[in-house]
Amino acid sequence: MPAAPTLTVRLAGLDDLDLVSSDGYLPLDVVRRKVLNHDVFVAVTEGEAIGFLRLEYLWSRIPYIAVIRVEEPNRRQGAGKALLAHVAGVLKEQGHAALYSSSQVDEATPQEWHRHMGFLECGVLNGINEGGVGEVFFRKQL
Repeated sequence: MPAAPTLTVRLAGLDDLDLVSSDGYLPLDVVRRKVLNHDVFVAVTEGEAIGFLRLEYLWSRIPYIAVIRVEEPNRRQGAGKALLAHVAGVLKEQGHAALYSSSQVDEATPQEWHRHMGFLECGVLNGINEGGVGEVFFRKQL
């Protein structure tokens, strides 16, 4: 039986811009700044970046997962969990007590993932997304 590929997490570099900007949410120059500010992490297996987590800071001080994405066909193999664990460790070392995240209220699968990863629901903003869809917020104690 072949050994499972090694999965590591590291800070994103400028060579990772294609992947870490693939969600299309932010302009490339903003993503570049976030990479240079060490706010983006990548999951790597067999030398290839397969997923990323990009942080934002609410009120410039409260860490928030802006996006976590793992490329197909690499989903459900631990990359998201590894990204989350790595970032949680970094944030805890920096003195943060909690990490926040969110999902649209009509996205059951991401909500399930958050709960599975130890996040607790902490609020809802109604009508914040396109089409009036709300956003459910989660908090994870570090």
